[in-house]
Formats: sequence, structure tokens, C-alpha cells
Amino acid sequence: MDKGIFRLATVLAALAFSLVRPADGLAGQKQVWRDTNAPLVIDAYELNVIDWRKLLTDKRIAGFIHKASDGLPESYSCTGKHGGDTVAHCKTMWRKYAVSRELYQTRRLVARGAGLLWGAYHLARPGNPIDQANHFLDYAEPDDKDLMVLDLEDLDDKFMSLEDAETFARHLKARTGRYPILYTNHSVARYIAVRRNDYKLLSRLPIWYARYKPDVAQVFPMGSWSNYFLWQFSSSSNCSKRHCPYRVPGTSTDIDVNVAGMGLDDLKRVWAKGELLPSNTPDPALIAEADLPYRPF
Repeated sequence: MDKGIFRLATVLAALAFSLVRPADGLAGQKQVWRDTNAPLVIDAYELNVIDWRKLLTDKRIAGFIHKASDGLPESYSCTGKHGGDTVAHCKTMWRKYAVSRELYQTRRLVARGAGLLWGAYHLARPGNPIDQANHFLDYAEPDDKDLMVLDLEDLDDKFMSLEDAETFARHLKARTGRYPILYTNHSVARYIAVRRNDYKLLSRLPIWYARYKPDVAQVFPMGSWSNYFLWQFSSSSNCSKRHCPYRVPGTSTDIDVNVAGMGLDDLKRVWAKGELLPSNTPDPALIAEADLPYRPF
């Protein structure tokens, strides 16, 4: 590689990192969510019951991320084949989709009206990743203040492949000028980190890390991730009526709670940046792609 290009790539990577990297100070603490200076973010889907009056009394909650789209879009017409579904079931699913989208829009109005940061996630399923990316944008209608998230739950065939996940992320960048962050668990994150030369884009998306343990400081750095963007430390998996890492007023034990890997001011600054982290092995082609102007569809 030409030395001048390599130096340019290194400088650009360092600049990107300075814009989006989390502060390292919070990551080394055990049960970091107990630190009252650590901002918390709630994530929910349509079946989570929320009493907003009570929830908003918790001043540590800085943001709210809501489920938006799920896989490919539902059928509008309910004609032809439905993957084995009956027409009646197709219509029921379409009604559910319409109601959930209305709830999403209502909750966004409430959250943003209360001064919370807002984000939306797409649950990645098998199927055309470009159609899924368009579905997400049609559903969530994110503006430049909204965090976008690709939710990659596992590596099995029930979910989107890593190759398709990269296509999804590239398409969001093409349409919005921004990349999503990546939500995933430890096993998927480790797989991507080890194979970061194969998944050069996924390995550089800021990570929303799901792991229900008291401390994850020993996990990072992992590949290109020096720290988590968000850490999902509480969910129905480890929260019950008797014991819960953190109880959010106005919610039940099935609510997901996350702690940010940075302070509130930094979180607000990088929330919707949609930029890449630096690579351990800078790739000038990927850096150049990240800097291309977006093309609205």
C-alpha cells in the first residue's frame, strides 16, 4: 500500500474514532449502572406496557429505543401465497403491523416531547436485505436526530446472515448518509471480531452489547470495539419481581435496560452520528465509502 494512502487512512480512522468512541471511564466499573452519572436507555417493543408519567420521573433515563420493523414487510393485499398462511391470518398480521406502527409513532412523540433521545431498531431476518432496509426506513421514518439500529440476534438461519447484514448497513448509509449501530450478543460479537477482515463493515459499527452479567470490562477491547456504545444489562432474562438489576418506574420486569459507555454529554453528541469506528487494519476503500455523500432514493 502507498505510504501516503496508509497515513491518510490512519488519520481518518483516528478522526472517526474521536467522534464516536465511548469514554473509557465507565467501562472498568463493576455494575456500572449503579453509578448515578451513567446515563440509562430503555428499549421496548409493542407488547411492553409503559406508564409514561411514572417512567419520566426517573431522570437517569436519557433515551428510548423502540422496535420498528421486523424482517420483510407484511403483505398489503393478502392475495396469492402467504408462506403457508391463510388469508385471514394475513389480514390479522397486517392489522397488527398497522397498530404497532401507530404505537411506535405515538411513543416517539411522547419520548421526544419529554426530551429523551430516540432510536429505532430493525429485527434482522432472512430475506432480501435491501427490501428489509427500505422497510425499516418506511416504518421508522428516522430523521437526523434518531439512532438507527440493526438487531442481529444470532448466527442461525432464523436471522439475517452476516453478509446480508453488511448489505443492509450499506443501504442505510446510501439512503440516509449514516450507518446503524449493531445490537448483538457476546457470541455473535466475538465471531465478528475474530473475523473482522471478512466483515470489515460490521466490525466497525458501534456495538450495543447484550450480556446479563455484573461486569463486562474483561470483554473489551474486542476486535475494533474498545468499549460498548450501549450495554443491555437487564431484561426479562435476569429481572423478576424478587430481583432485578435496575427497576424502571412505570414498566414491568420485561423491560430492557441499557447503560451507556459514556457520559450524557458525549452520548448526546454521538447518538445519531452514524459513523464508523476505526479498524485495527485500516481499509482505505471502506473509509472512502464512509465519506461518500448519500444518495436519496
